Amino acid sequence: MNAEAAIDIFKSLVMFVLYVMSPFVGVILFVGLITSLAQSVTSIQEQTLTFVPKLIAVAGVMILLAPWTLRLLGEFAVQSLSRIGTLGH
Repeated sequence: MNAEAAIDIFKSLVMFVLYVMSPFVGVILFVGLITSLAQSVTSIQEQTLTFVPKLIAVAGVMILLAPWTLRLLGEFAVQSLSRIGTLGH
């Protein structure tokens, strides 16, 4: 395996992780912003009020996006394994 192939595999892996995780991170950021705004308006500074809504939102997004995530993961695994098979030649 040459350096270009290793860099290409690593680049595709990082881009895949960023693509799959971006909806989850976006939901966490949005829910965190809303709960922080609500806490600052009401002057309630309880730590569980930021954790529980994020946990519920991520669980909901995981349930909604499970088919999409699993399909992408399967496609990426097949693509990566087929690329690994051609690296030795």
